[in-house]
Amino acid sequence: MITVKNLKKSFGDKAVLKGISTVFHAGKTNLIIGTSGSGKTVFIKNLVGLFQPTSGSIMYGNINFTALKPSEKKHIRTQIGMLFQGSALFDSMTVEENVRFPLDMFTNMTTKEKVDRVNFCLERVNLVGANTRYPGEISGGMMKRVGIARAIVLNPKYLFCDEPNSGLDPKTSLVIDKLLTDITHEYNITTIINTHDMNSVMGMGEKVVFLHKGYKEWEGNSQEILRSDNQILQDFIFPSDFLKGLKRGAEQQWKNDV
Repeated sequence: MITVKNLKKSFGDKAVLKGISTVFHAGKTNLIIGTSGSGKTVFIKNLVGLFQPTSGSIMYGNINFTALKPSEKKHIRTQIGMLFQGSALFDSMTVEENVRFPLDMFTNMTTKEKVDRVNFCLERVNLVGANTRYPGEISGGMMKRVGIARAIVLNPKYLFCDEPNSGLDPKTSLVIDKLLTDITHEYNITTIINTHDMNSVMGMGEKVVFLHKGYKEWEGNSQEILRSDNQILQDFIFPSDFLKGLKRGAEQQWKNDV
């Protein structure tokens, strides 16, 4: 669990985060959404320690992450997995070498133990037998799955994903969403996803935090989005008349089910 209390971040006279408080629970897919310039990227960078907040606190469990010295944050960082927007695989390394990279950097495991762990993670993301292939030889969706395998190879407690569906077709995006949801539930990971993909928001948003102009404008789950009367949220999620029509249909279906 990650608890954020009154988080503020300024750059000179420009306030970017303006007192955000929320809780990201383990075993749930926690999504961060908002327009460009809303503060999402700065928020994520504060959460992982790339930026130091101007004020406020970030608690990893019962540890005040913001109060730690840089050298003291290493222990928490070894518990964090990262899935980058562009997968960030090393082109000169095979799939196996890419997934094994964190094990080489942060563990004293034997070669056999590393290979066994890599194979387990590749099997978990349905990439059995892809060990010797290079990033240039696989599809974008497969590259994302390699990125997920690398992100979970150290068995992290926390998983951060930056636009995991960027550049993917809708069908492949659904595969990635399901994989991230399944892994989150199976290993009880605190998963935080920065996304613009509204299919992801409505399909896997067990917790959704909507940022607007540096503030937490709204939070809830995907079903509560349909029932929310927050106009700023509604205009962001359903910006066109077509999507507004779909929303009305979904609301009616929900009322019928109730």
